[in-house]
Amino acid sequence: MITKEGEERVRGWFTGRLPEPWRIAPPEITIDRDEITVVLTIEDVDLPDGSSDAERAEARAGRAKAFREDTREHRIRIAREAEHRFDRKVSWAVRVGDRTELFTHVAAPTMTRLRQPERLVLDTLVDAGVARSRADALAWCVRLVREHEGDWLGELRDAMEHVADVRDRGPSA
Repeated sequence: MITKEGEERVRGWFTGRLPEPWRIAPPEITIDRDEITVVLTIEDVDLPDGSSDAERAEARAGRAKAFREDTREHRIRIAREAEHRFDRKVSWAVRVGDRTELFTHVAAPTMTRLRQPERLVLDTLVDAGVARSRADALAWCVRLVREHEGDWLGELRDAMEHVADVRDRGPSA
C-alpha cells in the first residue's frame, strides 16, 4: 500500500514535470502496487450552439485522439522517468468535457482460490454470456462491487492510510 506521503510525492512530481499546456486542471492520479494512472484534462471542444450530442461526442473523440498522437513521444519520456523513480508502470488517460479515454493500462494477473459456490457464480456469468471466461467474470464482479460500494471502499482506504501513517511514525526496528 502506498502511504499518503507517497501519493503526495507522486502527485507533486507529475505536477512539476508535466508541460504547462497539459495542466488545464490538476492531473488526476491513481496509484496501486503496479501502476500510476495519470488522467489529464485538456481543453474541451468549441462547437456552435445547437450542435448535436453525436457531433459533440465525435469532436471530443477526435480531440482525445489528436492529443494522444501529438504527445506520444513526450508522454513516453515522462513515463520512463516516473517508472524509474517510483518503480511502477505509468498509464495515461485524457479527459475532454465529459469523455475520458484511457490510452494505456496494466492488466495485472491475480491468482485466487475459489470454493465451488464461488466458481458456480462465475460459471453462471460465463454460461449466460455476461463474461467470456472465469477471469472476465471475476473482473465483472469486481467492477460491480466498485460501482455499488464506492463509499464503503473509500472509508476502508482512508482507514488503511491512517494505519500506515501511525505505523510510519512508530519506532523503527
